[in-house]
Amino acid sequence: MLFLQQLTLTFFKNYEIKSFDFKSNIVGICGANGIGKTNLLDAIYYCSFTKSYFSSTDLVNISKNKEGFRLQGNFIKEDNVQNIVCVYKLNLKKELSCNDVIYEKLSHHIGELPCVMIAPDDIEIINGGSELRRKYIDTILSQLDKEYLQHLINYNKILQQRNSFLKQASESGQIDLALLEIFDAQLLSPADYISKKRIQYTQQLLQLINEAYAEISDAKELINIVYQSQLLQEDMASLLIKSRDKDRMLQRTNVGIHKDDLIIELNQHLFKSIASQGQKKSLLFALKLAEHEIIKQHKGFYPLLLLDDVFEKLDRFRMENLLKRVCIKNQGQVFFTDTHSERLEEAFDLLGIKGQIVNLQI
Repeated sequence: MLFLQQLTLTFFKNYEIKSFDFKSNIVGICGANGIGKTNLLDAIYYCSFTKSYFSSTDLVNISKNKEGFRLQGNFIKEDNVQNIVCVYKLNLKKELSCNDVIYEKLSHHIGELPCVMIAPDDIEIINGGSELRRKYIDTILSQLDKEYLQHLINYNKILQQRNSFLKQASESGQIDLALLEIFDAQLLSPADYISKKRIQYTQQLLQLINEAYAEISDAKELINIVYQSQLLQEDMASLLIKSRDKDRMLQRTNVGIHKDDLIIELNQHLFKSIASQGQKKSLLFALKLAEHEIIKQHKGFYPLLLLDDVFEKLDRFRMENLLKRVCIKNQGQVFFTDTHSERLEEAFDLLGIKGQIVNLQI
């Protein structure tokens, strides 16, 4: 089992210095809007992923007028204590340690303390562009397969270099074809590995998604997910050669696994085009709970589950079904945020759940 016992935040977002002790598998974090509920969840997520769930730059994670932040989390993982310390200072390299041993690379920590976050804006996984659905499956696979994560890092790095090269070639009016071929060759192995893993896990996820969707919404309709990729029709090397003129004209790489998508269907129609808001919310929870379950199947223990403000626009029926799934069926640790502690306490009492309520004060 994975269990967070204590978390200390120092100059992280709106927290100056604050420690929290967690004594239950089920934790409700309550308080008024703007008091720091989401920031506390994000600090937990940070200890797992070495980055914020909500922001791409660490500058916004530093308290006002401070020069850095520090997070310390004491975890129990399969009866072993793991003391995680993350320190970020302006203009210095971020440092992460586990039991006083500093990681050589931050990526080596990914998957060690697996975690799944559900936040209101995640509905864009369904409504938004393909990059959000790629991020969804990449987040899962990066926690399960360190080789996948390394291939993904390498692919994105080479892709960025290739795109910069194409832009420079366009500006100068000259292109070094030998160097372009080197970039192309370096993309082949990671693209092939990533594509195969995405196809494999999409099929595994589909069954879990349908099980969770039926449980939350009590619906009989089946969801279908089609993995869409240019690599299903042609190998990466051929795609790059055929797209070379277009790439030079547009100054970017137009083929590859960075163009993949997960097409979500309901009754053979595009889900986001025909689904109600209730159906979309049910599917979002199903996607995330499938992620939660598949990590458990591969790791042998449940990841931490973080639910940010998920009850605010959820009807009572779906709220109760979600709570049953994550608090009764799930044997891992789960954290909720809510503006109303009474709402959580009432729901816990109704289902016979014993949980810990953390009330944040100004």
